Amino acid sequence: MTEKSKRVKVPAHLKAATKKWFKAVLITYVLEPHHIRLLTLACEAWDRSMEARAVLQADGLTYNDRFGAPHPRPEVKIKEQAETIFSRLLRELALDVELPKDRGRPPGIY
Repeated sequence: MTEKSKRVKVPAHLKAATKKWFKAVLITYVLEPHHIRLLTLACEAWDRSMEARAVLQADGLTYNDRFGAPHPRPEVKIKEQAETIFSRLLRELALDVELPKDRGRPPGIY
């Protein structure tokens, strides 16, 4: 663990498992302050996704309105958005691979 990493405080609002992962990333990688902010945002997105998942597991994917018509629960979109944010932040952090020197943008989604 670098000296900088030792001074970084794990955000108190993160879930226990996410705090553990945050610490593991700090131990494994040398991060600049802007990377730590991205890591914090990724952790928050992960926790938000897991919260939405828990609601969906308990209550199902849909609910019926007052007329009995089924609708997707808001947590479906919350989970999807949080997972998208998490994956994009991980890509920005590039923790798992060495980046090619000519790194370009990933292809667009149409």
